Parts: sequence; structure tokens; C-alpha cells
Amino acid sequence: MSGDVFRVDWLPGTDLLNGSCHCGARHACQDPVAMWEWMLAHPDHPTTTEEDHAS
Repeated sequence: MSGDVFRVDWLPGTDLLNGSCHCGARHACQDPVAMWEWMLAHPDHPTTTEEDHAS
């Protein structure tokens, strides 16, 4: 085991998941599968979020 920590928090009242990687990268999305794909892409995951695309 590597001991790396990945964390996903659900924002109550929304469909939004906030993910954070052990490297400090953060990501927000509604799709749990997309969240896992983002996490497993470390260290090559993008740092943009759906919120970035909405603005």
C-alpha cells in the first residue's frame, strides 16, 4: 500500500462531489465515475472543475 489519501466530499443538498488528491489537486463534478477516473489519473489529472466551465 502506498498510503496516499484521496478524499471525496458530497455537498448536502446538491449533486456536487468535491475531490482532493494527496498531491493537493482539487476537482468538483457530479458524476462519481468521472471523479474516480480523475483521481486514478494522478499525477496527470487536470485541475479544472465543472464550476470553472460554468463561468
